[in-house]
Amino acid sequence: MLTRRQLLERAASLGAGAPVLGLAPLAWPTGVQELTPPAPRARYWVAGADAGNDCLRCHAAGEVLTPGHRHRAAAVKCLLCAQRCTITPGGRGACRARANVRGELKSLVYGRPLSITVDPIEKKPFYHFLPGSDAFSFGTSGCPLRCRFCQNWELSQSSPGDFSPPYRTPADMARAAQGRRSPIIAFTYNEPAVFTEYMLDVPAEAHARGIRSVMVSCGLMNETPLADLCAALSAIKIDLKGYSEAFYRDVCGAELRPVLRSIRQIAATKVHLEIVNLVVPTLNDSDRALRDLVSFVAGELGPDVPLHFSRFYPDYQLLHLPPTPVATLERARDLGMAAGLHFVYIGNVAGHAGNHTYCPACRKIVVRREGFFVTEQHLVAGRCEYCRAPVKGVWA
Repeated sequence: MLTRRQLLERAASLGAGAPVLGLAPLAWPTGVQELTPPAPRARYWVAGADAGNDCLRCHAAGEVLTPGHRHRAAAVKCLLCAQRCTITPGGRGACRARANVRGELKSLVYGRPLSITVDPIEKKPFYHFLPGSDAFSFGTSGCPLRCRFCQNWELSQSSPGDFSPPYRTPADMARAAQGRRSPIIAFTYNEPAVFTEYMLDVPAEAHARGIRSVMVSCGLMNETPLADLCAALSAIKIDLKGYSEAFYRDVCGAELRPVLRSIRQIAATKVHLEIVNLVVPTLNDSDRALRDLVSFVAGELGPDVPLHFSRFYPDYQLLHLPPTPVATLERARDLGMAAGLHFVYIGNVAGHAGNHTYCPACRKIVVRREGFFVTEQHLVAGRCEYCRAPVKGVWA
């Protein structure tokens, strides 16, 4: 089995239709303007020169401005995510994937996917969205977070200049997914919001081929781009990394509040939603942290939104921590079930009973899984085969 590091070092010569696409040697142009084709103009930003007298266009609600505040004419404010980076000419945002090029915000990752492979949809994990299906999955470099436990840090914490992938149009990606007979395209691995422009264009090409699109995200987007994504996507999985501002600030380099706002916004749409919490020993595994997270899901999202508690394995900057004890994950699942949630899962623990889907009425297994693979399904038109009770999800 390839490690992600080995995957990233595979040669790009495998081609778009191959199961895994690697990367060419480092050969990024010295200047962003030298990219071929050129880096496209990004969406969701405002320039200081454009703000004019409406200075607050560049500032968050409630932000206090000092007397005599002036905009730097060539600076831009990125409005894609809650980091709201102010970027001076030649600079990049916190995600590294968006740059100020002569007063315009450019996307450095549009059309430049890195890791491309076909995964089981359960690996994302989505358990209530076309279970057993293949997902044509890809990501780019960059992320607005700095999670110390990141399991995909080779991509998320890298910069576009670290790699030189071939350019692939949205139609290229849709055709590649179609060629692999994948009914789903999954935007994943790094934080897909950093390539939002690409993520809006690929689903349009995919939809014309009968392929649905899903996103695996940290949920840090602002309202307008997230609304556009909800209109383009069929399902979104949010990594709710913990339930305290201190954890988000100290371990992830971000804030919890905008993530909760994004989750509420998605839940108010018709987009299928699932929540995942990676349980990290000593950092977000206290009874209070788990109970507060469960209370948020149960109280604001309802009993039918799947909640996954996943096992942490030592990685990136937390190699000194042990894997999550299975007993901790079981405790978290018990809290969820006691709060009235119908679908609470234990992830990254092979063979565990908490990996199956149970009918909320008769409690029989309606989707049985071994690892990331579905071995049995007992659903008929979205209802339990045994008692005919409805089971919430997208099953066909």
